[in-house]
Amino acid sequence: MLMRGGTSRGPFFVEADLPADPAGRDRVLLAALGSPDPRQIDGLGGAHPLTSKAGIVRPSTTPGVDLDFLFAQLQPDGDTVDLTPNCGNMLAAVLPFALERGLLPVGATTTTARILTLNTGMRCDVTVPTPGGRLQYRGATRIDGVPGTAAAVRIEFLDTAGSVCPSLLPSGRALDRIDVPGLGSVDATLIDNGMPMVLVRAADFGIAGDETAAQLDADPLLKERLEALRLACGPLMGLGDVASKNYPKMCLVAAPRQGGALATRCFIPHVCHDAIGVLAAVTVATACVLAGSVTAGIAHVPLGATKTISVEHPSGEFSVELDVDGQQVTRAALLRTARPIMRGEVLIPD
Repeated sequence: MLMRGGTSRGPFFVEADLPADPAGRDRVLLAALGSPDPRQIDGLGGAHPLTSKAGIVRPSTTPGVDLDFLFAQLQPDGDTVDLTPNCGNMLAAVLPFALERGLLPVGATTTTARILTLNTGMRCDVTVPTPGGRLQYRGATRIDGVPGTAAAVRIEFLDTAGSVCPSLLPSGRALDRIDVPGLGSVDATLIDNGMPMVLVRAADFGIAGDETAAQLDADPLLKERLEALRLACGPLMGLGDVASKNYPKMCLVAAPRQGGALATRCFIPHVCHDAIGVLAAVTVATACVLAGSVTAGIAHVPLGATKTISVEHPSGEFSVELDVDGQQVTRAALLRTARPIMRGEVLIPD
């Protein structure tokens, strides 16, 4: 089934329908998406990292877990299948897909499943509306970056800190001064609360922070400087050489413009995101509540132990609900939407 999950899209497969050996499975995924080719003209891909993704789902044998989810990130012009990171947007489509395929029973009013993301071991509880025992896609929930409205998919994350990195703050600090050859020293927050990210102030790169994604993508000097910084941060985050990896993501932060908590412009990692990823938003929101991060003096953070952090991005905002105990985030929850676009057979060259 070709599914939209949040602001991403890609084919979903039941694990048993794919080759059991990893190499054969990856060849099938590359052929299905049409990679490597910048246009992905010979497959289902949409010529963009956000539409060069795939999901693999199976009933779980882990006690207390309902579904296992393996996320695959492909690139239009690359021949690799990256199974290292999470994707919170594609995660939103996992339970609807599983119910469509009969992998789980449908509840009478809502259906909740605990999902284990095999990429990083992250667990979450996902709830979808199923009034009368039928999966419902229509609804009033709107997410920026997706036209129209749809039924809400509620995701409550259980253990996102240090998803790929050794810990939430892999350097042990909320703020690092990074020396980059040809760039000088730059303040950065190296953080992973579901997605490894490097947060830097937009002003430090001569950027206002409210530019369009197209404007930033058309700035080769900015992208060169961000990549130099990303390569320098990889070892500091326990990620080693990240030249060929899709993470850490880079994020320029600035004061909010539309009444939110913080303005962001994220690179994933070489293309500016038209919005912001789910787990990137959770990670950015977490940085906003950590004393001494690069968001200090910029972010507008509400009072109280439960905070709704509105993360602004090029096409709107993304709200993340955090429970905070001192400097520790104990819970993160958010709403996404999803829907099936088509179902059938994808034909793979023999």
